[in-house]
Amino acid sequence: MTYPGAPTGPRDGSRLRVLAAMSGGVDSAVAAARAAEAGHDVTGVHLALSANPQSFRTGARGCCTLEDSRDARRAADVIGIPFYVWDLAERFREDVVEDFVAEYAAGRTPNPCLRCNEKIKFSALLDKALALGFDAVCTGHYATVVVRDDGSRELHRADDAAKDQSYVLGVLDERQLAHAMFPLGDTLTTKDEIRAEAERRDLAVARKPDSHDICFIADGDTQGFLARRLGTAEGDIVDEDGNRLGGHDGAYGFTIGQRKGMRIGTPAADGRPRYVLDISPVTNTVTVGPAEALDVTALTAIRPRWCGTPPTAAGRYTAQLRAHGEDVPVTAEPTPDGLHVTFDAPVRGIAPGQAVVLYDGTRVVGSATIATTRRRTPAGTV
Repeated sequence: MTYPGAPTGPRDGSRLRVLAAMSGGVDSAVAAARAAEAGHDVTGVHLALSANPQSFRTGARGCCTLEDSRDARRAADVIGIPFYVWDLAERFREDVVEDFVAEYAAGRTPNPCLRCNEKIKFSALLDKALALGFDAVCTGHYATVVVRDDGSRELHRADDAAKDQSYVLGVLDERQLAHAMFPLGDTLTTKDEIRAEAERRDLAVARKPDSHDICFIADGDTQGFLARRLGTAEGDIVDEDGNRLGGHDGAYGFTIGQRKGMRIGTPAADGRPRYVLDISPVTNTVTVGPAEALDVTALTAIRPRWCGTPPTAAGRYTAQLRAHGEDVPVTAEPTPDGLHVTFDAPVRGIAPGQAVVLYDGTRVVGSATIATTRRRTPAGTV
């Protein structure tokens, strides 16, 4: 069965003690309000994730500013729930920011939102909530928790596929799902309708812009952020035969599939655009080539996280490879080191460090971190 609003916990069907993570945005505010309206004992908490928060946002960029904290507090006051600010800045720096920098330094492309959900919201926050006697953590994510007849939990896509965020929640295990509440996941409403609901509830965040990009890089300049952390490291841009085409100030500033921002003086012989095919942190070299060299037929992935019982044999699934990417049909097989995934048809622009999330219909089976890819053209194999 699916509980309306996905309120699950150790005392299903009864009044739960719920800790609502309130970012200061409209989604988390409406989620907290719905949980309270459903009769649960809700307490709001804003996570202070920056050691030196800015006073105000820059448009829709960034989060965790002092303005966001105040917006969350005002929303909690309107809802009529207690509110606290918890300082998790040091844990966030270690588990999310430093991991992000280290992954780029190693030539990989991480997704910090998955790492935050795994390490912060449903590890550090959930563990603290359970220690304080709460039954569940509530967030404004668009996803659905289904409770089976045997009491086990499953994570499913949100009813509205356009807003589905199950990809970034694919790192949650069954224990964490048992204490997760996503009140927005089973509502077929547009974002405008969520904002209209916030207005009806007199929540001042009703028209606040959504945050986007990487929350701890408020100006959106990822390359500049990495340059400040990793410094300048000049290297070569080469073609598939190793011929030098240009230079760069740091291989960390590139991602697989990137087309723009490369200082290449020599045009391709066929006149077609060239894309980043490979990033080698050892030699500090970026390899570029034609678009078709990006076609990936299979991948291996490590550090699997299963949303329930792990699969024991090869099976047919769909896979999502980006937060807003499309499902693609695959065959996936667990291995001693993680997972091997073969695509029915080649897919393009997959980078090590990204997450592959497997689905069985709408159910999230689990996720893993991409380690290597196999390309259709031998010269492009990584």
